[in-house]
Amino acid sequence: MTSLNRGAVERVRPVQLAPLIAAVRTSIVRQLLPWFRRHARALPWRRRRTPYRVLVSELMLQQTRADQAAPYFERFIRRFPDWRALAAADEADVLKAWEGLGYYARARNLRRLAQWIVNKGGGRLPKSVDALRRLPGIGPYTAAAVGSLAFGLDAAAVDGNVRRVLARVFELSAPRGVSLEAECRRLAADLLPKGRAGAFNEAMMELGAVVCLPRAPRCTDCPLRGVCRSAATGTPEQYPRRAPRKRVPHYVVGAAVTLDARGRALIAQRKSEEMLGGLWEFPGGKIEPGETMAECIARELKEELGIEIEVGERLTVVRHAYSHFTIELHAHFARRIRGRPRRIHCADFAWVPVARLRDRPFSRADLRIIEALEAWVAAARSHPRGRASNISDTSDRPQTSPVTVSAT
Repeated sequence: MTSLNRGAVERVRPVQLAPLIAAVRTSIVRQLLPWFRRHARALPWRRRRTPYRVLVSELMLQQTRADQAAPYFERFIRRFPDWRALAAADEADVLKAWEGLGYYARARNLRRLAQWIVNKGGGRLPKSVDALRRLPGIGPYTAAAVGSLAFGLDAAAVDGNVRRVLARVFELSAPRGVSLEAECRRLAADLLPKGRAGAFNEAMMELGAVVCLPRAPRCTDCPLRGVCRSAATGTPEQYPRRAPRKRVPHYVVGAAVTLDARGRALIAQRKSEEMLGGLWEFPGGKIEPGETMAECIARELKEELGIEIEVGERLTVVRHAYSHFTIELHAHFARRIRGRPRRIHCADFAWVPVARLRDRPFSRADLRIIEALEAWVAAARSHPRGRASNISDTSDRPQTSPVTVSAT
């Protein structure tokens, strides 16, 4: 028998799936949408829906679960209630409001988008999916979600929850990746009930979030169980197929907690084009082969800020996982012994009282350092002798001068 090439397979496969697609489409209208009306969670972005609120929520929901995003959304909307308020805000204030959600490029893109809308877009989002996709920070999923929810456009939005539902209903063999994404977009477009895209998108996402779970899916509660292939074969957890897992890089990192004679901490701001751009941090970096931790921290401070430091005792160790690597962050006290800080490999630097550190936006890892430093300050106040020696700035005073650690 003559083998089919890939193009031929793609042409045959939709015909083979046609009866199931029709059955699923019917089940969506008769079972899924009524189920969603009865069981939809009371999430804040589902109230007083406007294009602005829809877009803010959709950007927050990228890489963040709805229950985690909800309190951030409410605080963000109170702080920046509309496009004009967000466009006029300082980037630092926007990042501070986003602090803890991660993926901070979303916040920077959202602010830039607000400025474009206010200055060039007539104060409104464009009302077509293609035009939405041309805006900064908006990809295919976000454009479809905003178009359907804010403007009633017939656009299917496919996120991780929807991919999982479709992969299980149709027992899709493609592993997670580009091919599965493309297949799910085609299926979602075929299944979408015309004129009801917003309800369809939200219902599919809700189903994946609360019923069609990654582990231990609640198949008996699923409104699509009657048309789900993997439920029929008892194999839902085998879908979506997993691609071979890549080794996640792990880095050991050092950071300096440098205090001056007034008890202020030296912090640096990351450049906007870098990961975590615009956030503040305790300066440092990755340890090089053959270095001790003290040598690593001293080198990084010299390269980043142009100062020489003496590295002291360890304050804390923070272990943190990002999306594509993990770190073990060693924070050590340090004192400046020569030079004044300069902006060499950072956007800015500042000497900040410990009690005012939280006024600025930090990553979660650096917030853990702040927690440890606050505890150290409290202990130093209770036991002033012996706790503050060998860690504070001595470049501008005799080394025998007393050290005062202030939290104000």
